[in-house]
Amino acid sequence: MQKFDGEGGWFNSFYRQVYYFIVLDITIWRKQKIRNLKNKTFSLFAAVLLLTSAVTMLTVSTPSNAQQEYIVDVKAFLSARPTTIGLGQELLINFWMSPAPGANRQYHDYTITVTKPDGTSTTFKVNSYVADGTNWCPWIADQVGDWTITFSYPGEHFAPGRYLDGDIITGTAGGTVYADGATIKPASAKSVTIHVQEDIIPSWTESPLPTDYWTRPVGEENREWWPILGSFPWWGDGTSDVTSTWNFYYPNTNPTYNSAYGFVPWVSGPESAHVVWKRAYQISGLMGGDWGGASSVNPDTLGLHSSISSDWRMVPTIILMGRAYHTIAKPATNGPDMQTYWECYDIRTGEIIWERPLYPGEVAPNLIEYAAGGSEVAGSEIRPYNPNIISISNGYLLKYNANSGLLMYNISIAPMTGSGGTYYMNGYVLGIQDLGADAGAERYRLINWTTLGSTTNFAGRVISNVTYARSALPTGQLTDWEVGIGCTVTSITQGGMYTGMTLAAFNLYTGVSLWNKTINEPIYSGSANLADHGKLAVLSAKGYYIAYDLKTGNEVWRTKPLDYPWDEPGWGAYSMTSGYGQFYWDAQTGIYAIDWDTGNINWKFEKEAPPFETPYTGSQGQPVYPFVMGSYCLDGKLYAYSAEHTPDPPFYRGQPTVCIDVFTGKEVWSIGMTGNIFISRGQIAIADGYMALGGRDGVMYTFGQGKSETTVSAPQLPLVLGQKALLTGTVLDLSPAQSGAPCVSKDSMAALMEHIHMQTPVGGVLGDVMMVGVPVSLDVLDPNGNYYNIGVVTSDGYSGTFAFDGWAPSVAGLYTITATFMGDESYGSSFATTYLTVAEGSTTSNGDGADNTVLYAVIVAAVAIIAVVVIVGFLILRKK
Repeated sequence: MQKFDGEGGWFNSFYRQVYYFIVLDITIWRKQKIRNLKNKTFSLFAAVLLLTSAVTMLTVSTPSNAQQEYIVDVKAFLSARPTTIGLGQELLINFWMSPAPGANRQYHDYTITVTKPDGTSTTFKVNSYVADGTNWCPWIADQVGDWTITFSYPGEHFAPGRYLDGDIITGTAGGTVYADGATIKPASAKSVTIHVQEDIIPSWTESPLPTDYWTRPVGEENREWWPILGSFPWWGDGTSDVTSTWNFYYPNTNPTYNSAYGFVPWVSGPESAHVVWKRAYQISGLMGGDWGGASSVNPDTLGLHSSISSDWRMVPTIILMGRAYHTIAKPATNGPDMQTYWECYDIRTGEIIWERPLYPGEVAPNLIEYAAGGSEVAGSEIRPYNPNIISISNGYLLKYNANSGLLMYNISIAPMTGSGGTYYMNGYVLGIQDLGADAGAERYRLINWTTLGSTTNFAGRVISNVTYARSALPTGQLTDWEVGIGCTVTSITQGGMYTGMTLAAFNLYTGVSLWNKTINEPIYSGSANLADHGKLAVLSAKGYYIAYDLKTGNEVWRTKPLDYPWDEPGWGAYSMTSGYGQFYWDAQTGIYAIDWDTGNINWKFEKEAPPFETPYTGSQGQPVYPFVMGSYCLDGKLYAYSAEHTPDPPFYRGQPTVCIDVFTGKEVWSIGMTGNIFISRGQIAIADGYMALGGRDGVMYTFGQGKSETTVSAPQLPLVLGQKALLTGTVLDLSPAQSGAPCVSKDSMAALMEHIHMQTPVGGVLGDVMMVGVPVSLDVLDPNGNYYNIGVVTSDGYSGTFAFDGWAPSVAGLYTITATFMGDESYGSSFATTYLTVAEGSTTSNGDGADNTVLYAVIVAAVAIIAVVVIVGFLILRKK
C-alpha cells in the first residue's frame, strides 16, 4: 500500500518531517462495555521517525552587478528502514538532496520506484519540502522476498526572483529574494534493497495501561498511557478526530468542551472507596452541649468573613500532570484580615510542592492553556510547550507558570470586560463587546480572541471581530458548540405561577434567530435544561423531559413521567451531566440516565437508606437518599454525592458518595460520606485515578489507589524433612490517610474507611459487614532451583495478618519463600521474601531417630534464661 500525492505532501503538512504510524489493536478493557480504562488491553505502536535535514544549504553568491546564472552539482540520498521487515509491516522511505534548495524554494519531480520481488514496480513523483529538500513516504510490505527502491532527480532551473512557499511570485513583499538563477544538475541515489520475511520484526514492547500503582512523571517508555494522562477540568482543542480515536474511547459523546456537561475525557477515576489522604479545611461536625443532637456546624452555615466565600471550595480547581492547584484562606501576616494563599500539591500524596500568597491584583487560576510550540523544521510535528494556568477576570488575563506559580503576564483585555466572554476551547475566548446605542446596527460585536502568546496588545490577540445580532452569548448549558447553536429558555408566569416557557435558538456565531416558540410547560429551573447532541432538553415541572431539535425547534421526544411522588414535580439538581449518548439528572430519589437519541430512561440509580432516615421513597417504596448536586462523567463512570437543596439539621446520616457504571447504572462503589452542600457538582475534582471530595465535615478526602506493604516470615530454626513450615506475615496499607491499617477487599473497603475516618463501628453502621482481607500468593524456590506455588491465603481483614501451615518441604536445603499481593483497585502490589533451612533428618546421637527439635529449643531457652540471670546479677553488683 502506498500513500502519496502529486504535490509532494504526504498526508498533510501537519505531519511532514515526523511520521507517526499508529496501530490501534485494542481489546476493550471494560468489564461492561468500556467502563474502565485500567482494565482495557490497549496496544498502540508509535514509532517516531525523525528525518534529519541536510545541513548544507544551497547558497548562491550575490554578484555586485548584473544577474548571473550558476550550475550546481547536487547529490541524492535514499534511506529505507528496517532493511529486514515482516510481511504486512510498514517500511519508511526517506529521500533528500544536498545541498538543499534554500529558503522558500523546493525541488520538483523527485522520482521513486519501488520494485517487488515478483518484478512488478510502482513509480511516483513528488516534490521536496520547502527549504530543506527532503521528503518521505510509508510503504506496506505485502510480498515476501527482496524489494528494490530507487530515487532519482531530473534537475531543474531556479530563475532569479522572489520565492514563497516553494513558488516564484510576482509580489514585492515576503518570502526570499534570489538575485541570480541556478541550474541544478540531475542526480540519482544508490538503490536500497529491503528483505521481507514471513515473521514480524518486533519493535519496542508496548506498555499496556497501568493497573498497578503509578506516579508522575510518565516518560516516553510508556507512551501508550496517553489516553489517561489528561487534566481536570478539560478544555478541548476543538479538533478531536471524531471518526476514530475519540469515538473509540467516548462513543456518542460531544467532542467539544462545555463545562455544563460535567464530562472529563482522557482521565481515569478511582475504582474503590479507598481513601489515600485527607486534609481538614474547616471546623465542622456536631457542636454538642446546649445545642443538642441537631447541632451540626457545616461549612456552608458558618458565619464567614467577607474575604472567604460562603461556598469556599475544599477541592482543587485544577489538576495538571499530577499536581493539584488550590486556594485556601489563612490569617494575614500584616493585619487581622484573611489572606488568600495559593498552593500546589501532589494529588497522590497531598505533599505540598509550593505555596505562596496571592498578591493584590492576582486572581487564582481556574483555566489551563496548552500552548503549541514550534517545530524542529518547517512542516514537522508541532511540539507542545509547558502548559500555563491562567485566570481571566476583572478585565485582565493573568498567566502563571504551572511549575513554580510565577506570574508571567498580567495583560489588560480592554475593551472586553470581566472574563472577556466564554473560554470555549483551549486558548480561545468568545465574547460580546457593546459599542453603545450610538453604534446602531453595529452596537454588538462578537470578538473571538486568543489567550495564547505573550503580546500585551489586546488588538493583536483578536482573531475576528464581527457584527452580532444579540447582546449576549447563551449560558453554557444552553450552548451546543458542536452544531454552533445557542438557546434561551424563559419562564412564563400567570398570577405569579409558572405556566409555560418561551424557547428560542440562534446561530451561535452570528446571533441570528433560528426559531422561537412558546410551550405550555411550567419550568422547574433554567439550570436543569441542556443543549447537546443537536437538541435542547428542557425539564417540565409536570414531571418529564422534552427535547427539541436545535435547528428547527420541532419536538423530537419526551420522556415518560419521572417517578411519583418525589421526582414527578421536577425536583432535583440545578445541573445536568452529559456523556456516552446519555444525559444524567440527579433527582430527589436517585439519578436518571436519559438517552439523547430516543428519550428513553435507560436506567435509574437509587441508593437505599435505613428506615426512618429520610422522607424520600424510591421506585419500590423503599427509603432512599436524595441526589440533587449534579455529577461528573468520565472513564465510563459517573461520580456523584448525595445532598439536598436546603437541608435542616439534623442532617441525614450515611449520605453516600457513589461511583456508577454509566452503561448499566450499577454501583461500582459507594461510601457513607457526602460532599459539601450548595456547590452543584463543585466539590469533586478527578484526574490521574484520584478523586478529591470536599466533605460536609470540613475535610477534603482523596480517593484512589495507594501503596501496600507485604511482610513474610518463616521459622528461623532449621526444620527436618517432613515437618510443616508455619509461614506468617502481614499486608498493610501505606496510604498517608491510614498508614499501617490492614489491606481489605473492595467489598469491605467502605466500612473500613467509614470506621477509620468517621468513627463508625468496625463492621459498618448496621454491624453487618465482615472485614475480608486480600489474597496473598506464597511461592518457593527450592534447593534444586524449582519455583512453584504452595498456596494462596487471604489476610485477616481486621489485623492485616496471615498464616499458612499447609506446606511441608520435600527436599533438604535452603528455600526462598516469597509472599505476593498482586494489588487491586485500592492498592498497588507488594511482595516480601524470607528464607527457610530444611535438614535431612535428626542430628541427635541417641540412636532412636526421634525429633529433638523441641528439646533443643528448651535447652536454648534455658541457656538464655541463665544468661539473663547472670547479666542482671552483674548489673546489681555494679550498682553496689
